[in-house]
Amino acid sequence: MPGITLAVLVLLFGAYAIVDGISVLIGVAGNGMAYMRHRWALLVVGVLGVIAGVIAFILPGLTALSLLYVVAAWSIIMGIVQIAAAINLRREIEGELWLGLGGVLAIVFGLYLVVLPGDGLLTLVWLVGTFAIIFGISSLMLGWRLRGLHTGMSPKAA
Repeated sequence: MPGITLAVLVLLFGAYAIVDGISVLIGVAGNGMAYMRHRWALLVVGVLGVIAGVIAFILPGLTALSLLYVVAAWSIIMGIVQIAAAINLRREIEGELWLGLGGVLAIVFGLYLVVLPGDGLLTLVWLVGTFAIIFGISSLMLGWRLRGLHTGMSPKAA
């Protein structure tokens, strides 16, 4: 259910942004922050956080689309950097083709997000879900491995 997942992610982002913004504002208002020369910067960060959170609740579609374009821009820029690095490193290392290919794929992905934003949002949700599953499995495997190490330790080492 990627559509519902996207809506929930946007709302969770909104809630996080509001709570984070309020926390920063409370910190700025507290006496412990009085010595800071750049309190105004934290004030701006806090206010912008609250505003971003409110916008996420009022205009969830715009928030999701904005996130999509940030990811698209990041992907295109990183792809360009990877291709440039591959070209610059071709005399220094072997296998630079893989770096360049990764750059091309990053650019294609970024352009896909820009050209087909609706499909791109669903793709992002699927990618985040896939990442979460893989990360969760790897974390469980690490936990089991660490537990095995712990049970194999002597009582003095544990």
